[in-house]
Amino acid sequence: MCETVPPVTILLVRHARAGRRDRWVGDDRLRPLSRKGRVQADALPDTVAGLLGAARPRLVSSPWVRCLGTLGPLAAAAGTEVEVDDALGEGMGDKAVEALGGWMATPTVLCSHGDVIERILIEVAAHGVRLGRPVQAAKGSLWVLSGSCGRIEAARYLPPPA
Repeated sequence: MCETVPPVTILLVRHARAGRRDRWVGDDRLRPLSRKGRVQADALPDTVAGLLGAARPRLVSSPWVRCLGTLGPLAAAAGTEVEVDDALGEGMGDKAVEALGGWMATPTVLCSHGDVIERILIEVAAHGVRLGRPVQAAKGSLWVLSGSCGRIEAARYLPPPA
């Protein structure tokens, strides 16, 4: 049965640059993208199109403003909505790992935080996937995770746009 399931790609995006945490007054979940972060977010539709072609991906984000802002231009370009999932919120790495298999049903773009992405990548590597580099995720970068049958089989890192 699994042999008939087509391969799926997940793009794991670290939110684009946001204003500095130490200069932000108020709830950190509301910290928006910086000017450079908006430029990074604006580059995401072209990057995704280059990786997924004409596929219309599912977009899933942490509820934090900077993640939603990162996926905003992609949602507008794709004519779709961004789904919010608390499992992608900062500090929710274990929940994100639990949810990963469910996101493998269709091409999906996930936007989250450095700690969550690191936790997902550690889990992927623990299951034998070679990352080809140290676990990292610069702001605005993405990891291309591909696989089938609910399993990640390959991973590739793309640095943030210049």
